[in-house]
Amino acid sequence: MAMDAISVIRAKRDRGELSDEQIDWVIDAYTRGEVADYQMAALNMAILLNGMNRREIARWTAAMIASGERMDFSSLSRPTADKHSTGGVGDKITLPLAPLVAACGAAVPQLSGRGLGHTGGTLDKLESIPGWRALLSNEEMLHVLDTTGAVVCAAGDGLAPADKKLYALRDVTGTVEAIPLIASSIMSKKIAEGTGSLVLDVKVGSGAFMKTLEDARELASTMVGLGTDHGVRTVALLTGMATPLGLTAGNALEVRESVEVLAGGGPSDVVELTVALAGEMLDAAGVRDADPAKALADGSAMDVWRRMIAAQGGDPDADLPVAREQHVVRAPATGVLTRLDAYDVGVAAWRLGAGRARKEDPVQAGAGIEMHAKPGDAVTEGQPLLTLHTDTPERFDYALQSLAASYDIAAPGTGFTAPPVVLERIA
Repeated sequence: MAMDAISVIRAKRDRGELSDEQIDWVIDAYTRGEVADYQMAALNMAILLNGMNRREIARWTAAMIASGERMDFSSLSRPTADKHSTGGVGDKITLPLAPLVAACGAAVPQLSGRGLGHTGGTLDKLESIPGWRALLSNEEMLHVLDTTGAVVCAAGDGLAPADKKLYALRDVTGTVEAIPLIASSIMSKKIAEGTGSLVLDVKVGSGAFMKTLEDARELASTMVGLGTDHGVRTVALLTGMATPLGLTAGNALEVRESVEVLAGGGPSDVVELTVALAGEMLDAAGVRDADPAKALADGSAMDVWRRMIAAQGGDPDADLPVAREQHVVRAPATGVLTRLDAYDVGVAAWRLGAGRARKEDPVQAGAGIEMHAKPGDAVTEGQPLLTLHTDTPERFDYALQSLAASYDIAAPGTGFTAPPVVLERIA
């Protein structure tokens, strides 16, 4: 059946349903280069504006899987469990989580991505560690997984190659938030990856792509359904992202904070979510006699972290990059910090160099933001509230524009109740 990109774009632009044949053709043609980036960008925008039904999403996901190979971890002696976050600000959870779950007895084949828009990317964070490699062959990935229990790496060229192209395109064309594209992107990689179970961390709030619980539930339910239909036990937690996670947003800054968590310290919200997700992953994998909180406290997770980083060429003892310039934002009044907007902080970190505006842009390893207070904390006029880090000080003014209305300070003694870290569970 003859196909062309313009007809497919028009069909979705005019709010029609794409047929199975149209979906199969456009994904294959885009992967082969027959459909241009600008044509796929137009189709992505039409999907964002007009949506897809369950059949279309399922077929789109299947076509992405079919664009490449599928991995097989059946030779491992441990059950496999993976986790995916839909993206947030300060979301460094994968870094302590993967070695923690491995320390408890499951294998974690974690295929991660780079930053999308104002959200950070796990690979960008880990690449701030001297020598660490994100690109592994399938054989290398299996070897690291078998010998350390956990691996965090980029999806290989052979694994859902259609998604690799689409992922980068969405980041720079304003189509990241489209639920059908998010769901199919995540699940095509995870299903092709071959993990036996999957836990989804679906962020909700200003710093997430899903701003409302309703949208987050829709995305989570869609992905749980896609995973279940492909034989992958899938569970989703809806977690808060109105405020950044932890006290850092930026690549090397978040690695430092993750190491603090693995050493038994770190911010309470990062620890709480790490342990909660570890429990879900272990349960989904059928490992029910381990205590992730104990493994975090006794150093066994840190031991796995060091082996995991070294196995991918990194030096776990090396000094992490530090930005050349800093700027301190001070509290303008004494009182209680009642709001610190995750989106504003994420945009500011991106403007400082922690993220990219074009898919080919590099990121600054040391750029980002330190937060010296979180909502509920008492602050004193003049004390440091935020510290901005960058190698290029001309970025400070642009970043400060994003932070101008990013926080609220109420009168001293004002009561404040922090929202829960985990909002809902969908299975």
